[in-house]
Amino acid sequence: MSKLWGGRFTKQTNRLVEEYTASIGFDKALAEEDVQGSLAHVSMLGKCGILPSEDVDRIKEGLHLVLNKIRRGEIEFSVGDEDIHMNIEKNLIEEIGSVGGKLHTGRSRNDQVATDMHLYLRKRIVEITGLLHAVQEALIGQAEANLDTIVPGYTHLQRAQPILFAHHLMAYVSMFQRDIERFQDSYKRVNVLPLGAGALAGTTFPIDRHYVAEQLNFDAVYENSLDAVSDRDFILEFLSNSSILMMHLSRLCEELVLWSSTEFRFVELDDAYCTGSSIMPQKKNPDVAELVRGKTGRVYGNLVGLLTVLKSLPLAYNKDMQEDKEGMFDTVATLEGALQLFAGMIATMKVNKQRMREAVNQDFSNATDIADFLVGKGLPFRQAHEVIGKTVLYCIQNNKYLLDLTLDEFKTFSPLFDDSIYGVLQPETVVNARNVYGGTASSQVAEAISRAGEKLKATEQWVTEYIEKSK
Repeated sequence: MSKLWGGRFTKQTNRLVEEYTASIGFDKALAEEDVQGSLAHVSMLGKCGILPSEDVDRIKEGLHLVLNKIRRGEIEFSVGDEDIHMNIEKNLIEEIGSVGGKLHTGRSRNDQVATDMHLYLRKRIVEITGLLHAVQEALIGQAEANLDTIVPGYTHLQRAQPILFAHHLMAYVSMFQRDIERFQDSYKRVNVLPLGAGALAGTTFPIDRHYVAEQLNFDAVYENSLDAVSDRDFILEFLSNSSILMMHLSRLCEELVLWSSTEFRFVELDDAYCTGSSIMPQKKNPDVAELVRGKTGRVYGNLVGLLTVLKSLPLAYNKDMQEDKEGMFDTVATLEGALQLFAGMIATMKVNKQRMREAVNQDFSNATDIADFLVGKGLPFRQAHEVIGKTVLYCIQNNKYLLDLTLDEFKTFSPLFDDSIYGVLQPETVVNARNVYGGTASSQVAEAISRAGEKLKATEQWVTEYIEKSK
């Protein structure tokens, strides 16, 4: 069978050109969405009297037959038919005859493919939001189990001040909450219908674009036909949001790698999420965390790649825009794979509370509280800072920690010290002294967990609602 667009041409397409320009190798992932959009389109053609009802019914029947064959793996896609749209249309015509050729009335592949990607991406945004919700649940579960676990907090990867381990985990819950909100906000720009824009200028047929939008549960319709077929902002925004999410995952992965090392021994990852060495039998490698960290780069690359493709394109559609799909598909697969593993990896992680406490007791992360103590006694902070700096230096030179010093030793640095300094220096006191909104005090962290729980419920409700909406 000749190409569906072959009337203008006098020669067959060079085989190498066919292979080079074909997108069926990857856009077959849009088969479900392509049929979904076609069913709504042909329904509209019938409603508007553009096609008779018997043709509409036959085309719908044929589309369902083709889709079922695709789901069963019974259709072999052809490079010669270029893309998923032409492959489906060709198979439709083979199933129901020439009436199948009427399906393309009033549309172009330009608005068709844009519609497919909008349908595809809005579904994946909901799925990714649900997976993020599960990761947050796992982190909150670990935070609730570690409200009494104190760990060194770091700046510059140097021990800074003791904090609750739960507080540290809740920082990532907050990061992922922002990621969720970014995806949710972007949904409204994904959920806009381009179908009906034609190749670039609309169509001469009396179509009803808003009816199609209603059938496909789109909230709006593109107002400009040129914009409708050339817009890929919604994919760029998805790739940008995905890049930020992967950056957050990568930061947590880096900490999991550090914490599970012999040098830290703060956590132990479950065997199910680690691998071994082919030569060193004692090894337990955090490969999942490392690979998620590594795959962050490919998601960044997908974003930069599409930005580069689009940067000089005139309106409206150009073949360059075929490059919009592979990076999107790859990013979806990368995100979903990472998030599916992450929830289980965090939930099954063992926390070494004793080792964390030992680390807190063997550093100078409580030094700031001594300075605050002296400030409370009337000493200006800058002078208190210098006093404590000298005190810490003395400890280092004498192989001691602050709690090891006698009161007489303390008084050599300032007469303002008294017995109460030992209570001030206790890790629990240091932690709970930060009793401000967003601080690491146990009461504040407990409230943060409670607030996060309410946001979890809201996210769950959003996902449930939009799963139904995107069907």
